[in-house]
Amino acid sequence: WNWMQSYEERTGGRLLAIAHNGNMSNGWMFPQVELAHQAGTVDRQYVEARARWEPLYEVTQIKGDGEAHPFMSPNDEFADYETWDQGNLDLSEFKTDDMLQYEYAREALKIGLQVEEEFGVNPYKFGLVGATDSHTGLATAQEDNFFGKHSGAEPNPERVNHPMAKVGDAEYTGWGMVASGLQGVWARENTREAIFDAMRRKETYATTGSRMLVRFFGGWEFTEADASRRLPGDIGYLKGVPMGQDMPARPAGAEAPTFLVAALKDPLSGNLDRIQIVKGWLENGERMEQVYDVAWSGDREPGNDGRLPAVGNTVDVPNATWTNTIGAAELIATWEDPDFDPSQRAFYYARVIEIPTPRWTAYEAARFGIELAPEIPTVHQERAYTSPIWYTPGG
Repeated sequence: WNWMQSYEERTGGRLLAIAHNGNMSNGWMFPQVELAHQAGTVDRQYVEARARWEPLYEVTQIKGDGEAHPFMSPNDEFADYETWDQGNLDLSEFKTDDMLQYEYAREALKIGLQVEEEFGVNPYKFGLVGATDSHTGLATAQEDNFFGKHSGAEPNPERVNHPMAKVGDAEYTGWGMVASGLQGVWARENTREAIFDAMRRKETYATTGSRMLVRFFGGWEFTEADASRRLPGDIGYLKGVPMGQDMPARPAGAEAPTFLVAALKDPLSGNLDRIQIVKGWLENGERMEQVYDVAWSGDREPGNDGRLPAVGNTVDVPNATWTNTIGAAELIATWEDPDFDPSQRAFYYARVIEIPTPRWTAYEAARFGIELAPEIPTVHQERAYTSPIWYTPGG
Protein backbone atom coordinates (compact mmCIF):
# COMPACT_ATOMS: atom_id res chain seq x y z
CA TRP A 1 0.00 0.00 0.00
CA ASN A 2 2.87 2.38 0.78
CA TRP A 3 4.46 1.54 -2.57
CA MET A 4 1.16 2.15 -4.35
CA GLN A 5 0.83 5.54 -2.69
CA SER A 6 4.39 6.43 -3.67
CA TYR A 7 3.83 5.30 -7.27
CA GLU A 8 0.74 7.49 -7.68
CA GLU A 9 2.53 10.49 -6.19
CA ARG A 10 5.60 10.01 -8.40
CA THR A 11 3.91 9.19 -11.70
CA GLY A 12 0.38 10.55 -11.59
CA GLY A 13 -0.80 7.03 -12.45
CA ARG A 14 -3.62 5.16 -10.75
CA LEU A 15 -3.55 1.79 -9.03
CA LEU A 16 -5.83 -0.67 -7.31
CA ALA A 17 -5.11 -4.08 -5.78
CA ILE A 18 -7.19 -7.27 -5.86
CA ALA A 19 -6.48 -9.84 -3.18
CA HIS A 20 -6.54 -13.55 -3.95
CA ASN A 21 -9.47 -15.60 -2.68
CA GLY A 22 -8.77 -15.82 1.06
CA ASN A 23 -9.83 -19.44 1.64
CA MET A 24 -6.23 -20.46 2.32
CA SER A 25 -5.36 -17.55 4.62
CA ASN A 26 -6.30 -19.50 7.76
CA GLY A 27 -8.20 -16.57 9.17
CA TRP A 28 -5.89 -13.71 8.18
CA MET A 29 -7.63 -12.35 5.07
CA PHE A 30 -10.25 -10.25 6.84
CA PRO A 31 -8.94 -9.39 10.31
CA GLN A 32 -11.31 -7.74 12.76
CA VAL A 33 -8.91 -7.11 15.64
CA GLU A 34 -5.42 -8.52 15.16
CA LEU A 35 -3.20 -8.10 12.10
CA ALA A 36 -1.32 -11.07 10.69
CA HIS A 37 2.38 -11.66 11.26
CA GLN A 38 3.04 -8.42 13.10
CA ALA A 39 2.53 -6.98 16.55
CA GLY A 40 -0.38 -4.74 15.71
CA THR A 41 -4.12 -4.36 15.68
CA VAL A 42 -6.72 -3.21 13.21
CA ASP A 43 -6.73 0.57 13.55
CA ARG A 44 -8.01 3.55 11.62
CA GLN A 45 -4.89 3.78 9.48
CA TYR A 46 -5.30 0.16 8.44
CA VAL A 47 -9.00 0.38 7.60
CA GLU A 48 -8.55 3.60 5.62
CA ALA A 49 -5.63 2.18 3.62
CA ARG A 50 -7.41 -1.08 2.84
CA ALA A 51 -10.58 0.71 1.78
CA ARG A 52 -8.51 3.01 -0.46
CA TRP A 53 -6.36 0.41 -2.23
CA GLU A 54 -8.49 -2.74 -2.35
CA PRO A 55 -11.90 -1.89 -3.86
CA LEU A 56 -12.32 -5.38 -5.35
CA TYR A 57 -11.98 -8.93 -4.07
CA GLU A 58 -11.49 -12.20 -5.96
CA VAL A 59 -14.38 -14.34 -4.76
CA THR A 60 -13.84 -17.42 -6.95
CA GLN A 61 -10.90 -19.10 -8.71
CA ILE A 62 -9.18 -22.42 -9.45
CA LYS A 63 -8.30 -22.97 -5.77
CA GLY A 64 -11.91 -22.95 -4.64
CA ASP A 65 -14.91 -20.68 -4.29
CA GLY A 66 -14.95 -18.07 -1.55
CA GLU A 67 -18.45 -16.59 -1.48
CA ALA A 68 -19.87 -18.50 1.49
CA HIS A 69 -19.22 -21.52 3.69
CA PRO A 70 -21.87 -23.84 5.17
CA PHE A 71 -20.33 -23.48 8.64
CA MET A 72 -21.39 -19.80 8.73
CA SER A 73 -24.38 -20.17 6.40
CA PRO A 74 -26.05 -23.47 7.37
CA ASN A 75 -29.42 -22.37 6.00
CA ASP A 76 -28.04 -21.59 2.54
CA GLU A 77 -28.45 -24.68 0.36
CA PHE A 78 -25.99 -23.31 -2.21
CA ALA A 79 -23.25 -22.29 0.26
CA ASP A 80 -21.12 -25.42 -0.12
CA TYR A 81 -19.91 -24.84 -3.67
CA GLU A 82 -16.37 -25.98 -4.57
CA THR A 83 -15.31 -25.41 -0.96
CA TRP A 84 -11.59 -25.67 -0.13
CA ASP A 85 -11.16 -25.63 3.63
CA GLN A 86 -8.25 -27.95 4.36
CA GLY A 87 -5.63 -25.44 5.45
CA ASN A 88 -3.12 -22.90 4.21
CA LEU A 89 -1.38 -22.99 0.84
CA ASP A 90 1.38 -25.45 1.74
CA LEU A 91 -0.81 -27.38 4.24
CA SER A 92 1.66 -26.70 7.03
CA GLU A 93 -1.31 -25.59 9.14
CA PHE A 94 -4.71 -27.22 8.91
CA LYS A 95 -7.99 -25.35 9.10
CA THR A 96 -10.04 -24.92 12.27
CA ASP A 97 -13.64 -23.72 12.30
CA ASP A 98 -12.83 -20.45 14.06
CA MET A 99 -10.68 -19.38 11.06
CA LEU A 100 -13.47 -19.64 8.49
CA GLN A 101 -15.33 -16.43 9.36
CA TYR A 102 -12.28 -14.38 8.38
CA GLU A 103 -11.87 -16.00 4.96
CA TYR A 104 -15.19 -15.84 3.07
CA ALA A 105 -16.61 -12.84 1.25
CA ARG A 106 -20.12 -12.85 2.68
CA GLU A 107 -18.87 -12.96 6.26
CA ALA A 108 -16.25 -10.32 5.48
CA LEU A 109 -18.94 -7.98 4.19
CA LYS A 110 -20.70 -8.37 7.55
CA ILE A 111 -17.46 -7.89 9.50
CA GLY A 112 -16.94 -4.70 7.51
CA LEU A 113 -20.22 -3.34 8.89
CA GLN A 114 -18.97 -4.02 12.43
CA VAL A 115 -15.59 -2.38 11.83
CA GLU A 116 -17.34 0.61 10.26
CA GLU A 117 -19.33 1.13 13.45
CA GLU A 118 -16.06 1.46 15.37
CA PHE A 119 -13.95 3.51 12.95
CA GLY A 120 -16.44 5.13 10.60
CA VAL A 121 -14.69 3.41 7.66
CA ASN A 122 -15.49 -0.01 6.18
CA PRO A 123 -12.27 -1.78 5.06
CA TYR A 124 -14.25 -4.63 3.45
CA LYS A 125 -16.56 -2.57 1.31
CA PHE A 126 -15.40 -4.38 -1.82
CA GLY A 127 -16.86 -5.32 -5.16
CA LEU A 128 -16.69 -8.92 -6.36
CA VAL A 129 -14.66 -10.32 -9.24
CA GLY A 130 -13.55 -13.74 -10.40
CA ALA A 131 -10.24 -14.85 -11.89
CA THR A 132 -8.52 -18.12 -12.70
CA ASP A 133 -5.24 -17.85 -10.75
CA SER A 134 -3.94 -19.82 -13.72
CA HIS A 135 -0.20 -19.92 -14.37
CA THR A 136 -0.63 -21.09 -17.95
CA GLY A 137 -1.40 -17.75 -19.59
CA LEU A 138 -4.66 -19.22 -20.89
CA ALA A 139 -8.15 -17.89 -20.13
CA THR A 140 -9.66 -21.37 -19.94
CA ALA A 141 -12.33 -21.16 -17.24
CA GLN A 142 -14.96 -23.21 -19.06
CA GLU A 143 -15.66 -26.77 -17.94
CA ASP A 144 -15.07 -28.29 -21.39
CA ASN A 145 -11.87 -26.31 -21.95
CA PHE A 146 -10.12 -26.37 -18.58
CA PHE A 147 -6.33 -26.37 -18.73
CA GLY A 148 -5.73 -26.34 -14.98
CA LYS A 149 -3.68 -24.11 -12.75
CA HIS A 150 -0.22 -24.78 -14.19
CA SER A 151 1.47 -26.73 -16.95
CA GLY A 152 1.67 -29.82 -14.74
CA ALA A 153 -2.12 -29.88 -14.52
CA GLU A 154 -3.02 -29.69 -18.21
CA PRO A 155 -5.53 -32.22 -19.61
CA ASN A 156 -4.35 -35.83 -19.47
CA PRO A 157 -5.81 -39.17 -18.31
CA GLU A 158 -4.03 -39.00 -14.93
CA ARG A 159 -4.82 -35.37 -14.07
CA VAL A 160 -7.84 -36.03 -11.85
CA ASN A 161 -5.79 -38.25 -9.54
CA HIS A 162 -2.51 -36.32 -9.66
CA PRO A 163 -2.20 -33.89 -6.71
CA MET A 164 -2.33 -30.24 -7.65
CA ALA A 165 -0.05 -29.59 -4.68
CA LYS A 166 1.46 -31.99 -2.14
CA VAL A 167 3.44 -31.42 1.04
CA GLY A 168 4.39 -34.54 2.95
CA ASP A 169 1.28 -36.67 3.32
CA ALA A 170 -1.07 -33.72 2.82
CA GLU A 171 -2.27 -32.78 -0.65
CA TYR A 172 -4.75 -30.81 -2.71
CA THR A 173 -6.32 -33.25 -5.15
CA GLY A 174 -6.17 -32.75 -8.88
CA TRP A 175 -9.90 -33.31 -9.26
CA GLY A 176 -10.52 -30.61 -6.65
CA MET A 177 -9.37 -27.85 -9.01
CA VAL A 178 -12.19 -25.54 -10.09
CA ALA A 179 -12.70 -24.32 -13.65
CA SER A 180 -13.22 -20.77 -12.39
CA GLY A 181 -13.56 -17.85 -12.74
CA LEU A 182 -14.26 -14.69 -14.77
CA GLN A 183 -14.84 -11.00 -14.09
CA GLY A 184 -17.68 -9.01 -15.61
CA VAL A 185 -17.25 -5.24 -15.85
CA TRP A 186 -19.96 -2.72 -16.77
CA ALA A 187 -17.84 -0.01 -18.44
CA ARG A 188 -19.04 2.98 -20.44
CA GLU A 189 -16.80 2.05 -23.35
CA ASN A 190 -14.28 -0.64 -24.31
CA THR A 191 -11.12 1.22 -23.30
CA ARG A 192 -8.55 0.56 -20.60
CA GLU A 193 -9.47 3.84 -18.91
CA ALA A 194 -13.21 3.12 -18.84
CA ILE A 195 -12.69 -0.44 -17.62
CA PHE A 196 -10.37 0.77 -14.84
CA ASP A 197 -12.91 3.41 -13.82
CA ALA A 198 -15.64 0.77 -13.66
CA MET A 199 -13.45 -1.46 -11.51
CA ARG A 200 -12.65 1.44 -9.21
CA ARG A 201 -16.35 2.17 -8.72
CA LYS A 202 -16.98 -1.59 -8.21
CA GLU A 203 -19.45 -1.98 -11.05
CA THR A 204 -18.31 -5.57 -11.46
CA TYR A 205 -19.51 -9.11 -10.95
CA ALA A 206 -17.87 -12.53 -10.71
CA THR A 207 -18.81 -15.77 -12.42
CA THR A 208 -17.50 -19.28 -11.94
CA GLY A 209 -16.65 -19.46 -15.64
CA SER A 210 -19.98 -18.90 -17.35
CA ARG A 211 -20.29 -15.79 -19.52
CA MET A 212 -23.77 -14.83 -18.36
CA LEU A 213 -24.82 -11.17 -18.26
CA VAL A 214 -26.04 -9.83 -14.92
CA ARG A 215 -27.53 -6.48 -13.94
CA PHE A 216 -28.28 -5.33 -10.37
CA PHE A 217 -29.64 -1.95 -9.29
CA GLY A 218 -30.91 -0.59 -5.99
CA GLY A 219 -33.22 2.32 -5.27
CA TRP A 220 -36.47 3.26 -3.57
CA GLU A 221 -39.01 3.32 -6.38
CA PHE A 222 -38.56 0.30 -8.64
CA THR A 223 -41.91 -1.24 -9.51
CA GLU A 224 -43.03 -4.54 -10.98
CA ALA A 225 -43.55 -2.84 -14.34
CA ASP A 226 -39.83 -2.02 -14.51
CA ALA A 227 -39.08 -5.73 -14.87
CA SER A 228 -40.91 -5.84 -18.20
CA ARG A 229 -38.53 -3.43 -19.92
CA ARG A 230 -36.12 -4.99 -22.39
CA LEU A 231 -33.17 -2.80 -21.34
CA PRO A 232 -32.92 -2.97 -17.54
CA GLY A 233 -29.89 -0.68 -17.56
CA ASP A 234 -31.97 2.22 -18.85
CA ILE A 235 -34.44 2.18 -15.97
CA GLY A 236 -31.81 0.99 -13.50
CA TYR A 237 -29.56 4.02 -13.85
CA LEU A 238 -32.57 6.34 -14.01
CA LYS A 239 -34.18 5.16 -10.78
CA GLY A 240 -31.28 3.85 -8.73
CA VAL A 241 -27.62 2.96 -8.40
CA PRO A 242 -25.75 -0.01 -9.90
CA MET A 243 -23.87 -2.80 -8.17
CA GLY A 244 -20.95 -1.57 -6.10
CA GLN A 245 -22.58 1.65 -4.87
CA ASP A 246 -24.32 3.04 -1.79
CA MET A 247 -28.08 3.32 -1.77
CA PRO A 248 -29.25 6.88 -2.47
CA ALA A 249 -30.71 8.84 0.42
CA ARG A 250 -34.03 7.43 1.59
CA PRO A 251 -36.80 9.75 0.41
CA ALA A 252 -39.66 10.74 2.67
CA GLY A 253 -42.37 8.10 2.65
CA ALA A 254 -40.20 5.29 1.27
CA GLU A 255 -40.83 2.17 3.31
CA ALA A 256 -38.09 -0.16 2.06
CA PRO A 257 -35.37 -0.38 -0.59
CA THR A 258 -36.28 -1.87 -3.94
CA PHE A 259 -34.04 -3.68 -6.38
CA LEU A 260 -34.01 -4.51 -10.08
CA VAL A 261 -32.07 -7.62 -11.05
CA ALA A 262 -31.71 -9.27 -14.45
CA ALA A 263 -29.69 -12.14 -15.87
CA LEU A 264 -29.20 -13.48 -19.40
CA LYS A 265 -27.72 -16.94 -19.90
CA ASP A 266 -24.39 -17.71 -21.51
CA PRO A 267 -25.44 -19.03 -24.96
CA LEU A 268 -22.96 -21.91 -24.62
CA SER A 269 -23.79 -22.83 -21.03
CA GLY A 270 -26.77 -23.95 -19.01
CA ASN A 271 -30.10 -22.22 -18.67
CA LEU A 272 -30.82 -20.24 -15.50
CA ASP A 273 -32.28 -21.87 -12.41
CA ARG A 274 -32.91 -18.81 -10.21
CA ILE A 275 -31.81 -15.39 -9.05
CA GLN A 276 -31.31 -14.79 -5.36
CA ILE A 277 -30.62 -11.66 -3.35
CA VAL A 278 -28.34 -12.11 -0.37
CA LYS A 279 -28.77 -9.65 2.47
CA GLY A 280 -26.36 -9.12 5.35
CA TRP A 281 -26.94 -6.79 8.28
CA LEU A 282 -26.17 -6.07 11.92
CA GLU A 283 -28.79 -6.62 14.59
CA ASN A 284 -27.80 -5.52 18.10
CA GLY A 285 -24.20 -5.74 16.92
CA GLU A 286 -24.57 -9.33 15.71
CA ARG A 287 -23.96 -10.44 12.12
CA MET A 288 -27.08 -11.63 10.33
CA GLU A 289 -27.87 -12.89 6.83
CA GLN A 290 -30.79 -14.01 4.69
CA VAL A 291 -31.00 -15.44 1.17
CA TYR A 292 -34.14 -14.61 -0.81
CA ASP A 293 -35.27 -16.32 -4.03
CA VAL A 294 -36.55 -13.46 -6.19
CA ALA A 295 -36.89 -14.95 -9.69
CA TRP A 296 -36.87 -18.51 -10.97
CA SER A 297 -37.67 -20.68 -13.95
CA GLY A 298 -40.74 -22.81 -14.43
CA ASP A 299 -43.89 -22.95 -12.35
CA ARG A 300 -42.24 -23.98 -9.09
CA GLU A 301 -43.60 -22.61 -5.82
CA PRO A 302 -41.79 -22.38 -2.47
CA GLY A 303 -42.77 -25.09 0.01
CA ASN A 304 -44.01 -24.68 3.55
CA ASP A 305 -40.41 -24.26 4.66
CA GLY A 306 -39.98 -21.35 2.25
CA ARG A 307 -37.56 -23.27 0.06
CA LEU A 308 -37.90 -23.37 -3.69
CA PRO A 309 -37.85 -26.93 -5.13
CA ALA A 310 -34.78 -27.92 -7.12
CA VAL A 311 -34.90 -27.11 -10.81
CA GLY A 312 -34.11 -30.68 -11.88
CA ASN A 313 -31.13 -32.30 -13.56
CA THR A 314 -30.69 -33.25 -17.23
CA VAL A 315 -26.96 -34.08 -17.10
CA ASP A 316 -25.82 -37.18 -18.96
CA VAL A 317 -22.58 -37.81 -17.05
CA PRO A 318 -21.10 -40.63 -19.22
CA ASN A 319 -21.38 -38.45 -22.31
CA ALA A 320 -20.64 -35.17 -20.51
CA THR A 321 -23.66 -33.35 -21.89
CA TRP A 322 -27.02 -31.96 -20.82
CA THR A 323 -30.20 -30.53 -22.29
CA ASN A 324 -31.55 -27.03 -21.76
CA THR A 325 -35.08 -28.39 -21.49
CA ILE A 326 -35.35 -26.97 -17.97
CA GLY A 327 -34.48 -23.53 -16.70
CA ALA A 328 -34.86 -20.17 -18.42
CA ALA A 329 -32.81 -18.23 -20.95
CA GLU A 330 -33.35 -15.02 -18.98
CA LEU A 331 -34.73 -13.94 -15.64
CA ILE A 332 -35.65 -10.45 -14.47
CA ALA A 333 -37.49 -9.19 -11.40
CA THR A 334 -37.96 -6.33 -9.01
CA TRP A 335 -37.86 -7.03 -5.29
CA GLU A 336 -38.59 -5.08 -2.13
CA ASP A 337 -36.93 -6.05 1.15
CA PRO A 338 -39.76 -7.43 3.33
CA ASP A 339 -37.63 -7.31 6.49
CA PHE A 340 -36.19 -3.82 6.20
CA ASP A 341 -35.25 -1.94 9.36
CA PRO A 342 -34.12 1.62 8.56
CA SER A 343 -31.91 1.67 11.67
CA GLN A 344 -29.72 -1.27 10.55
CA ARG A 345 -26.65 -1.11 8.32
CA ALA A 346 -27.03 -3.63 5.52
CA PHE A 347 -25.72 -4.82 2.16
CA TYR A 348 -27.40 -6.66 -0.70
CA TYR A 349 -25.94 -8.60 -3.62
CA ALA A 350 -27.41 -10.85 -6.29
CA ARG A 351 -26.47 -14.47 -6.89
CA VAL A 352 -27.50 -16.13 -10.15
CA ILE A 353 -27.59 -19.95 -10.31
CA GLU A 354 -27.55 -22.01 -13.50
CA ILE A 355 -29.19 -25.42 -13.93
CA PRO A 356 -26.91 -28.44 -13.34
CA THR A 357 -24.30 -29.00 -16.03
CA PRO A 358 -21.27 -31.32 -16.35
CA ARG A 359 -18.25 -30.43 -14.24
CA TRP A 360 -14.85 -30.49 -15.95
CA THR A 361 -14.18 -33.91 -14.43
CA ALA A 362 -17.08 -35.37 -16.41
CA TYR A 363 -15.59 -34.00 -19.64
CA GLU A 364 -12.22 -35.44 -18.63
CA ALA A 365 -13.69 -38.90 -18.06
CA ALA A 366 -15.56 -38.86 -21.36
CA ARG A 367 -12.60 -37.49 -23.29
CA PHE A 368 -10.06 -40.05 -22.05
CA GLY A 369 -12.39 -42.97 -21.32
CA ILE A 370 -11.42 -43.16 -17.65
CA GLU A 371 -13.45 -44.25 -14.64
CA LEU A 372 -13.72 -41.75 -11.80
CA ALA A 373 -13.69 -42.58 -8.11
CA PRO A 374 -17.10 -42.21 -6.41
CA GLU A 375 -15.99 -39.18 -4.39
CA ILE A 376 -15.14 -37.14 -7.50
CA PRO A 377 -17.98 -34.73 -8.36
CA THR A 378 -19.15 -34.68 -11.97
CA VAL A 379 -22.09 -32.26 -11.86
CA HIS A 380 -22.29 -28.69 -10.57
CA GLN A 381 -24.26 -25.47 -10.93
CA GLU A 382 -22.37 -22.48 -12.32
CA ARG A 383 -23.15 -19.13 -10.72
CA ALA A 384 -22.52 -15.41 -10.68
CA TYR A 385 -22.12 -12.97 -7.79
CA THR A 386 -22.66 -9.24 -8.19
CA SER A 387 -20.92 -6.56 -6.21
CA PRO A 388 -23.06 -5.47 -3.26
CA ILE A 389 -25.17 -2.38 -2.78
CA TRP A 390 -24.88 -0.89 0.73
CA TYR A 391 -27.49 0.79 2.92
CA THR A 392 -26.45 3.14 5.72
CA PRO A 393 -29.01 4.67 8.11
CA GLY A 394 -29.30 8.35 7.40
CA GLY A 395 -27.19 7.95 4.26
